[in-house]
Amino acid sequence: MRPQQSTREQLADLSAQVGDRTTTGESDDGRHRTAAAGLHELGEMGDGRHSPLNLNSLLAATEAAPPVAAVDVLAAELAEAIGAREVSFLIADFSGRALIRLGHSGGTGALRLKEETAERVPLVGTPHGRALAAQAVEVTVEDGGARLFAPVTSRGEAVGVLELGLDDFPVEQTVADVALAAHFLAYVVIANRRYTDLFEWGQRSVPLSLAAEIQHRLLPGAFTCEAGQFTLAAWLQPAGEIGGDTFDFSLERDALHLSMTDAMGHTMDAALLATVLVGGLRNARRRGVELAEQARLANDALAEQAGDGQFVTGLLVRIDLASATAGIVNAGHPPPLRLRAGHCEQIRLEADHPFGLAGGRDYRVQALPLEVGDRLVFVTDGMLERDASRMNIGAILTASMSMHAREAVQHLTQLVLEASAGALRDDATALCLDWHGGPPRDRDATSGADREGRLHQAASG
Repeated sequence: MRPQQSTREQLADLSAQVGDRTTTGESDDGRHRTAAAGLHELGEMGDGRHSPLNLNSLLAATEAAPPVAAVDVLAAELAEAIGAREVSFLIADFSGRALIRLGHSGGTGALRLKEETAERVPLVGTPHGRALAAQAVEVTVEDGGARLFAPVTSRGEAVGVLELGLDDFPVEQTVADVALAAHFLAYVVIANRRYTDLFEWGQRSVPLSLAAEIQHRLLPGAFTCEAGQFTLAAWLQPAGEIGGDTFDFSLERDALHLSMTDAMGHTMDAALLATVLVGGLRNARRRGVELAEQARLANDALAEQAGDGQFVTGLLVRIDLASATAGIVNAGHPPPLRLRAGHCEQIRLEADHPFGLAGGRDYRVQALPLEVGDRLVFVTDGMLERDASRMNIGAILTASMSMHAREAVQHLTQLVLEASAGALRDDATALCLDWHGGPPRDRDATSGADREGRLHQAASG
């Protein structure tokens, strides 16, 4: 079926945009290796095949399928459209260090749930990991054909990787179609995971405790968000006994809201305290009240439920996007770190009482100065205590400035985990905000991720 003209025009535009977002690399046996290559070079390296992709057909097929089968149907449609011998989707797991290849009825995964299978694939040193890190299609040669690895990304959120095996080396249009299909797949997964536990099950390398389940439900639906004026990303590395850390964000037309909280104690006590406070903060925020009032209302709600001596520390931030100004409330929490012009320092803030100790208290909104190029990093005390205290976080942040915010927070929490010999005594949580500045605007992005922002960071690192 020939695509409609509007779809063809859209594909032409997107293909032009992703034209420089492809790299070629060696296969696992090392038979072929090149540096980054333009798509015109790819087209010359094999006979390939031209394969126009019809987004209308993909959408119709996935909409007709049950949510649990939406990815399988899209994979089958894509395989037929471009002549792939195999197509699979690998979803990012909760560890941040691996992908999970989801299968059905006969898959080879070690994890099984009835007819579902899940195979773990590491990110480090693999084409899957390179595709996610570069946010570009990775192409490797194998047996006269090729294997493609395309990042499945939405607004910077790394959902997973789309992997395809081809009998011929791909031409320009094929690689562009795969990049487009991977972007489309991100929205398919995001839309359909609301209706099924399949994706959640696949992401769990190990079972979650009840406290961890509650904590996970308190986190936002995405851990990364890219916009014209900023990029933010967060990551939580839970301790063996959940420590009650949370983070949250919400983007309005004229403001960005951020929060990081740390409930005292562990396991269910901490999870329940965090539940009340996060619920109170979201309820107040969605009522449209100012930042100080959000803090006051959430504190009063928690104080009614908390026992003697129970509390939650936290930082609340509101950034006015029109004026590029920010305010912050510090409820007894470690102040954020700021990386500016290659220098890392802790921002000086006055501390008010933690949430929940007593009702009827007011909270101060302090100025949080922002300059173009600033990187702000918010952490919980699990990043600073005991074994992690021996780390030079400032040096780590300075060295990782060229990383995307998503990679920087995962890198930092992984180093804390390693410093603790894999046994955290408290949750380790980090949130990174890169401030690009300027007036409110659309972000410059293709295939779901901000390419210009990453290149700018790398050049300034």
